[in-house]
Amino acid sequence: MMPAETITQVAYLAASALFILALMWMSHPTTARRGVRCGEIGMLLAILGTLIRFEIVHYELIFVAIALGTAVGVPLAYFMPMTAIPQRTAVSHAFGALAVGLIGVVEYYKYADSVAPWSFTTSALMFEMLLGFLTCTASLVAFGKLQEILPSRPLMFKGQQVVNVLVFLAAIGLALAMIVSPSSTYLFPAFVAATLLFGVLLVAPIGGADMPTVIALLNAYAGLAASAMGFALDNKLLIVTGALDGTSGLILAIIMCKAMNRSFTNVLFGGFGQLAAGSSAGGEDDRVVRSASPEEAAMRLEMASSVVIVPGYGMAVAQAQHKVSELYKTLSAKGVDVKFAIHPVAGRMPGHMNVLLAEADVPYDRLVELEDINPDLPQTDVALIVGANDTINPAARDDPNSAIAGMPIIEADKARSVMVVKRSLNAGFAGIDNPIYYNENTQMLFGDAKAFTGDINKELSEGGGH
Repeated sequence: MMPAETITQVAYLAASALFILALMWMSHPTTARRGVRCGEIGMLLAILGTLIRFEIVHYELIFVAIALGTAVGVPLAYFMPMTAIPQRTAVSHAFGALAVGLIGVVEYYKYADSVAPWSFTTSALMFEMLLGFLTCTASLVAFGKLQEILPSRPLMFKGQQVVNVLVFLAAIGLALAMIVSPSSTYLFPAFVAATLLFGVLLVAPIGGADMPTVIALLNAYAGLAASAMGFALDNKLLIVTGALDGTSGLILAIIMCKAMNRSFTNVLFGGFGQLAAGSSAGGEDDRVVRSASPEEAAMRLEMASSVVIVPGYGMAVAQAQHKVSELYKTLSAKGVDVKFAIHPVAGRMPGHMNVLLAEADVPYDRLVELEDINPDLPQTDVALIVGANDTINPAARDDPNSAIAGMPIIEADKARSVMVVKRSLNAGFAGIDNPIYYNENTQMLFGDAKAFTGDINKELSEGGGH
C-alpha cells in the first residue's frame, strides 16, 4: 500500500498541475469554465492531500473549521451580486492574508526558543507575516472604500508619506531583530502592530480610480505571503500556488498601470482620485448640456447602422447589465452592428465589465478592447456610454495639466453621435469634470442606467423608435 506521505505528494503534484492549467484556461473566455473546474478539483486534491499528512492527529477542530468556512462561503457564492464581486474579492484577500499571518504567529512561537539566529525558517516567517498582516488590513480598507463605508477619495494628512516610510522601516527593523535573535518574543506584538498599521496607511491615501490596480497588487501580496509560508513549512504546494498567485497578480497590476499610463509609485503615493481643485464636477458654468428622452434615444439608435456601447461602473451600480444585453439583442435583431468597448480599468476590479456582460449573456466576440475599438469610433454612428466617466474623458488626451493626462481612453467623443446614460454631471473617481458632456454631438440621458435602458428597450420593442 502506498505510504500516506507519498499519496500527499502525488496529490500536491496533481494539484499544482491543475492550478497551472486553470490559469492558462481562464485566460480565455471560451475555456474559462474549464479553468474554474480545474482549479476547484486542484483545491480539493490539495485539501485531501493535506488531511492525510502524518502531522495531523486530531481532526475535530479541522472539521469544525471546514464547516464554518462552508457556512460562510456557500451563501457568499450564491447570494453575492455580481456588482459586489470587487468587495468580495477584497474580503477574500483579507481572510487569506490573515490566515497566512496567523499560521506564521503559531510557527514563530513554536520555533522561537530553538531556532538558530539568521535561520532561513525565521526569515521566511517574518517575510510572510509582514506581507500577510499588511495585506489583511490593506484589503479591509480597500473593501471599505469599495463598499463606500469609507470615502473612496484619498484619505491623506500632512506628512503621511514620511509616516508611512517610518512605520514600514519600524516593521522591517523589528523583523530583522527577531531574525537575529528569534527568542526576543517581546518584540513580536510591536512587529504585528506595525505591519497591520502599515496596511491601513498604504491603501488609505489611494483613491477609488486606482482600485483595480490595488486589488491586483493585494492579490500579488497575498500570493507572495503564501509562497513564503510554503518555504517556512517546507510545503511545496504552497510555494508553487503562492508563486502562481503572486506573479499573476503582479502581471495584472502591471497591465492595469499600463492601461492608466501610471507607475506603481504613482498608484501608491500619487493620491489619484482626489477632487481636483477648481473642478466644476457638476457643470456649474455656462456650457450647454443637451439631453434626450428614451424615445429620442431609441429613434437615434434604430436609425444607426453601427453602435458602440461603452459600459462603466455606473452600469454595475445600477445592475443594468441585463437591460444592456437586451438592448444589444434588440438592436442586433434590427440589423444594427453593435459592439462593446471595454476599457481595462473600467469598474472597480480587473475585468469587471467582462464579468458583468458575460453574466448577461453578451457574446464575448462583441467585446472589443480599447486599442482595437478606437480606430473604429470615427466611423461609428452612435457611441452609447452607460455609466462610464473617467475612461472616456477626453481631458486625458487633450489636457496635459489634467490629473489623468496621458491615461489611454476610449475615444467615444470621436463618434458621429454620443449618448451618455448617467444620473448627473458629477465627476467620476478621478474627481475631474468631463468635457464630453458638453460637446455638440453629445446628448445626456439623465437617469438610472437600468431604468433608462429599460425605457429605451420598451420604445424599440413598441416601435417608438420609428
